[in-house]
This record gives sequence, structure tokens and C-alpha cells, in this order.
Amino acid sequence: MGDIGPATREAAGQGTDTGDTGKRGAVVAALMLSMALAALDSTIVSTAVPQIVGDLGGFSVFSWLFSGYLLAVTVTLPVYGKLSDTFGRKPVLVAGAILFLLGSLLCALAWNMGALIAFRVVQGLGGGALQGTVQTLAADLYPLKERPKIQSKLSTVWAVSAVAGPGLGGLLAAYADWRWIFLVNLPIGAVALWLIVRHLHEPQRKSRARARVDWAGALAVFATGGVLLTALVQGGVAWPWLSAPSLALFAGGLALAGLVVVIERRAAEPIIPGWVWRRRTIAAVNLTLGALGLLMVAPTVFLPTYAQAVLDLDPVTAGFVLSVWTLSWPLSAALSQHVYRRIGFRDTALLGIGAATLILLAFPFLPYPGAAWQPTLLMLLLGAALGLFQLPLIVGVQSTVGWSERGTTTASVLFCRQSGQTIGAALFGAVANGVLAARLGGAGDLDSVARDLEAGAPAEATRHAVADAVHAVYLGAAGAAALAFLVLLCVAPRRFPVLGEPDD
Repeated sequence: MGDIGPATREAAGQGTDTGDTGKRGAVVAALMLSMALAALDSTIVSTAVPQIVGDLGGFSVFSWLFSGYLLAVTVTLPVYGKLSDTFGRKPVLVAGAILFLLGSLLCALAWNMGALIAFRVVQGLGGGALQGTVQTLAADLYPLKERPKIQSKLSTVWAVSAVAGPGLGGLLAAYADWRWIFLVNLPIGAVALWLIVRHLHEPQRKSRARARVDWAGALAVFATGGVLLTALVQGGVAWPWLSAPSLALFAGGLALAGLVVVIERRAAEPIIPGWVWRRRTIAAVNLTLGALGLLMVAPTVFLPTYAQAVLDLDPVTAGFVLSVWTLSWPLSAALSQHVYRRIGFRDTALLGIGAATLILLAFPFLPYPGAAWQPTLLMLLLGAALGLFQLPLIVGVQSTVGWSERGTTTASVLFCRQSGQTIGAALFGAVANGVLAARLGGAGDLDSVARDLEAGAPAEATRHAVADAVHAVYLGAAGAAALAFLVLLCVAPRRFPVLGEPDD
């Protein structure tokens, strides 16, 4: 039976009582709607950028529509995780949903690009609560043996959103108005909020004498994450990596990180408690899912450009090549329970990330220019491998802690994955631009390739350069996958210490 053994009621995830099966179904529906809001928001805006810029202007800073939202989500995850462990999931989820909907309404009313970016940050502040608390509640609602059901449903929400988001955004921008991209959140969020308020009832818990919130630590974590992620997002884009702004941001971020350590050591209830990194299982999952976030950048960011520039596909077909992994990922995740019940959480994840390493390594060996079915097949296989890797780790690590630590644990895992994506975008962007510049005599980068694609078919030299650049990125992603494999093998215990079982 692998890692799964006797567990207390709390360890099994039944820390939240919804009364009956019907009420639990209503809460699950609310969680899926809440997750859909957060998932759609990362994809639906992309196809409407031309209309937004045409209406509001601000082309030079429009990338902050995405970066600002991502920063706000990422840096608030640890804060919301700790708050949900202190005050309960429901108040955090309700507050996050209200903040997200307020941000959506304000975005629809934005009068210039600066205002829209500011309101996207407000959305992100709510989105951090939605992402972390939904994943935590999923573990609270279901016992361990049933937890893959809700996790596969949430994975399906992400998959559908990834496929439908760009198309829906394009339709709304073309046939209605780009402001409807944000207004459409309001009825969906209102239904989710009503279901949560009406049907989610958390049992009365033994209250602490006086719950203390580490607001100084929360502010320090927020500032540190904001400064470092800004340095990663803007480095090599808004300014060179070794320029004064980059060096100042990295130095400031490191100084703030030191301040976080000092504050958290002194805090009675730290936002990022030391046990998150002292426990082998949680530390290993944090590091490996950080590597997952990093390697996911290779297909999500670079494959569409490869499909258009090298395979000469139109944007819709290029999007399909990428989207096929959203079909195999949730299916593999749903079936992973049959594997980890036999061989354990760690070994199942090793099997998945090992396969992903080989698949990523195969990409540079595709023939040039090749046929569309070849990267499509690799993406289908990669989705299956990553579904087998990610879900056992999330289910497993949530099962090693009780209710009072589950929010913090889940938030730390999601924070590391989000941070990995940010680091990956900066790192692989630099790699791709470096290869392009070397192949094109210093006269090319990703932006110039994008302009060539908009103007028409790129030159043959550019096509070869793009192929080499994306191959280099995939090799880097394979390295990240191999690193995740080694961390799991060397750091994670062979059997996850599900509550009621000893660590080994």
C-alpha cells in the first residue's frame, strides 16, 4: 500500500465538515469555480492585449498586466497559508474572492494602462488567496483515499482554462469589448462566493489563548518577494542583467531576505515557520515542485514560437500543439493513485519525473523542420509524465501534516512552484536570446522573431536559429527535471510520513 497507512481523522483530511454529501458537492463546485477564476485570469487576457493597448495606450509597460498579477499572487501565498491555519479557510477564501472580484470590477473601469496594472495587482492579491486556500480545502474535504478525485477535478479546471482562456479572451475582445474579460468574472465569482458562504461550515476548533499574526513578517515576505521577482521579471527585458537597476534590486532583495530571517526567528507565529524546511518531506517537495515550475516554462513560453517559426503553423494550430498536454496531464493525475497505492508517493513521482526528463531530452533530436505531430506527441507524453509526478507529491505532502499546518504547507509548495516559473522565464529567456544572438550574429532576439512572425514567414536563418534556441531551452528544462529526480531520490524519505506513520 506504499505510504498509505493508519491516519487520524485530521490527517485523513476530514478537518472541514460540510454536513452531508450534497453540501460537500456544493462546496466542491464553489472550489472549482474559484479555481477557474484564478486559472482563466492567467490566460484570458493575453489575446486581448492589442485591443487593450489600442484603447488605453501604454505599449511599453503592458507586460506588467501579467507580471504585476503574477507577483501579487506569488508573494501573498505564504501569508494566506498562515492566515488560513490561524483563522480558518472560510474567512480567507471569502476575503480573497471579494478582493479578486473588486479587482476585476476596477479593471473593467480602468481609464489608462497605469490604472489597469494597479487593479491587476489588486486582482492578484485576491488570486493568491484563491489558489492556496482552494488547494488546502481540497485536502480538508476528502480523506486520503478519495483525495485524487478532487485534485483531478482541479487539474481538469486548469486544463480547460488553458485551452479555453485565449479563445474566450479573443472572442470577447473582438465581438464585445475587452472590459468584458474582467466583467465575466463577476457572475462566476458571485455564485462561488454564495456557495461558500452558504455551504462551507468549518467545525469549532480549540481556539488559542490569543492568535498572533506576524504582520511584520508578512510585510517583509511581501517586500522581499516583490523586489526579487521584479528583478527576475524585468532583468534582460526592461534593462540589462548587469545594469544598475538589476544589481540594486537583487542587492535589495537579498538584504530584505536577511531581514525576513531575523523577523521570523523572533516571531511567535512566523509566516514562514522553520519546520517547512526542516522536515525532509516538505523540503523535498518544495524543491522538486520549484523545479517543475522552472521546466514548465520551456513548453508554455517557447513551444508556440517554435511551432510558428520552425514548423510554419498558424497561431491556432501552434496553440493546439501546446494544449494537448492539458488533456493527458489531468488523466494521468487521476490514474496516479493506482500507482502510488502500490509503490508509494515518492517512487511514483520518481517514475513521472524520470520519464519527463527523457521526453524533454528527446525534443532537441526532432528532425528539422519536422512535422507537427512530432512535438505534439512529445507534449502528450510530457503531460502524462508530469501528472504522474505532481499530484502524488501534493497529495502526499498534505497528508503528512494536520489541519493546523496544512495551509502553510500547501502555500509553501505553491509558492515554490510559482517562483520556479518566474526564475525559469528569466533564465530560459536569457538562454534563448543568447543562442539567437550567437546564430544571427548578434542581430536577433525573441522580440525580433515575434516581429518577423507578425510580418510574415521568417528567413531560413531565423528558423534555424529559433530551432537551436528552443532546443537549448529544452535541454535546460531536462536538466531541471533531472535535478528534481535527484532531490527526490536523495532528500525525500522513501515512505512519506503520513500522520500515524513514522518517518523513515
